[in-house]
Amino acid sequence: MSAIAKEAGTGMGTIYNYFPNKEILINHIYQFIKLQEQEIFEPFQPDKEIKKQFFNYYSLAVNFFIENIQCFQFMEQLQASPIITEESRKLGEKATVEVLNLVKTGKEKNIIKPIETQELLQFIGGSLLSTIRWNTQNTSKTYISNQIKLVWDAIKV
Repeated sequence: MSAIAKEAGTGMGTIYNYFPNKEILINHIYQFIKLQEQEIFEPFQPDKEIKKQFFNYYSLAVNFFIENIQCFQFMEQLQASPIITEESRKLGEKATVEVLNLVKTGKEKNIIKPIETQELLQFIGGSLLSTIRWNTQNTSKTYISNQIKLVWDAIKV
């Protein structure tokens, strides 16, 4: 907490006025990032082309975390941590509801492979993490679009 107070240019007492302990602060940051993430996605439209919406969601997520690299690093480090409460996790799930709906609808329309939805989301999420990590050290104009195409080719029927 002292490092946070120092970086914020305030006293530890001020931090403790808002956040009684480290766990509450971490959950607050987690929820803040998830709410920001939720705002970047347009509502899923079942009558629109699944592939086009998938490409849009993927690129929005990648670009959001590339532009907010500290958010990415925080989430990568703490998303599986036992410090994150059930309440925070449930709020976090709302950030991916549009992608979840896209995958479910894509499966129903036989556009996306009939694999368990959570497995598909895990695969897509793993690709996002790798793409963002790679992009922090290497910049290529075609890398992200190539990754989107590769993931789409892997999940489409």
